[in-house]
Amino acid sequence: MTTQQDLARTQTTGDLLESDWIRRYHPAVADAPRLICFPHAGGSASFYFPVAKELTPAIDVLVVQYPGRQERRREPLIDNVPELADRVFEAVRHHADRPLYLFGHSMGATVAFEIARRFRDAGLPAPARLFASARRAPSRTRPDRVHTRDDEGVIRELRKLSGTDDRVLGNEEIMRLALPVLRNDYKAVETYRADRGVRIDSPVTVLTGDSDPNTTLDEARAWAEHTTADCEVQVFPGGHFYLVDRQREVLDAITARISAPAGM
Repeated sequence: MTTQQDLARTQTTGDLLESDWIRRYHPAVADAPRLICFPHAGGSASFYFPVAKELTPAIDVLVVQYPGRQERRREPLIDNVPELADRVFEAVRHHADRPLYLFGHSMGATVAFEIARRFRDAGLPAPARLFASARRAPSRTRPDRVHTRDDEGVIRELRKLSGTDDRVLGNEEIMRLALPVLRNDYKAVETYRADRGVRIDSPVTVLTGDSDPNTTLDEARAWAEHTTADCEVQVFPGGHFYLVDRQREVLDAITARISAPAGM
């Protein structure tokens, strides 16, 4: 019988440790299409535990765990997207033995895009689709400097995005532990740059909230400039973390595209 302690461990590390970088929370059927998920700034693999629970066993869900959080909390953080993507790519390239899809939320969308670039640069088949959630196109930048703010400034940003429970924000000890990771990740994504001519060969599905302060509709549509394939934009009610309240609709959008025949 599963205890609460067992469940907590599963949500942190997964029953099957693929590597330091990859978590698989639930087993999938043989030859199931594979979806790799990339967390947002300050996020960890366990954010996608509900996604893995809902999509498996029909889809093999793998989740990336960045260093410096949860069971990797003692490892050095990586404060730039190119190095992070290089390290992640070495872990995920071996999982392309079946149809491979990438899903990234916020900073995770940028990392997933860079992973798709590395597949192309390595001469490997392109991922079947990139799902870019709550993130403007790679070449669309803003003069954001959240990573240079003091602690109160970072917390104000979190409140604006409504992605952190007030009970957590009010817990000084938890916030003290989380702020270095948040500031590190904000630095990585805020200093990231990509030219408009940089493209991947995967089709792109952009998912965005209609009131997300960090991504306008025009910034979402600009993803079309970064793929040689098709690009579509799907808008959901909600802000930056629209997918928490709209989980069922988001999962339906993902599964519809994963199960669709090639060329659809």
